Amino acid sequence: MAKKHGHHGGSWKVAYADFVTAMMALFMVLWLSSQDEKIKEAVARSFSNPFSTLTKQSTGIIPNKEMQAVKSSQGNFDSASAVELNMLRRLNEDLLASLQKHPDLDQDETVKLELNNDGLRISIFDRNRKPVFEKDSARFTEYGRWVFSTLAWQVARYPSFRVELEGHTESGFKPVREDYGPWELTTDRANTARRGLIDHGVRALQIHKVAGYADTRPQPQFDPADEINRRVSLMLKTADKLGP
Repeated sequence: MAKKHGHHGGSWKVAYADFVTAMMALFMVLWLSSQDEKIKEAVARSFSNPFSTLTKQSTGIIPNKEMQAVKSSQGNFDSASAVELNMLRRLNEDLLASLQKHPDLDQDETVKLELNNDGLRISIFDRNRKPVFEKDSARFTEYGRWVFSTLAWQVARYPSFRVELEGHTESGFKPVREDYGPWELTTDRANTARRGLIDHGVRALQIHKVAGYADTRPQPQFDPADEINRRVSLMLKTADKLGP
């Protein structure tokens, strides 16, 4: 009489799948432990907020080839900086969208955004037609208060970036009084910008520099006496771009 062979089933497949999963998990742990702090922080952010992607090129946290090929105006970003570069790009786009919502904002007149190898530079111009500060003063106009509050709300979303503030003016500035010239004015305006950012959500610890340069750093390719030199610059930098 022929024996009937029993079916062994697929239990071995389950055990094999568990083994492969465990090996993959071991590989991921070993890979993560060999990465630098930037990648580890990005992994942590992805688990704490899994529905928010860090880049537009990829839904993951590892820079792809297209991201690594991105060049700035001054050179290449390394792969570890690619995540932060794309965060700065997203902030750049968010700022543009926010500023364009204001019906009276002439972006070409007031704000200039420049993404470069050091970070994102935001220049806020104090034009005669669209002043952000009261004349010869470090006090905001209503328009200037709106501009800086709008910037602050966006910058506050990225607490990992460091902020540097610089005040500038055009040559030929006539002091209001003998003891209050361009150095005092530009320093006070940079400090007013600092307070405006903090009042609207930017962490005080993010501010790493507040300085006034008077008329010593005019805009390239412009007459030093042109009003375009009257500005406050807000520079967002990553930790590895900070000076000593």
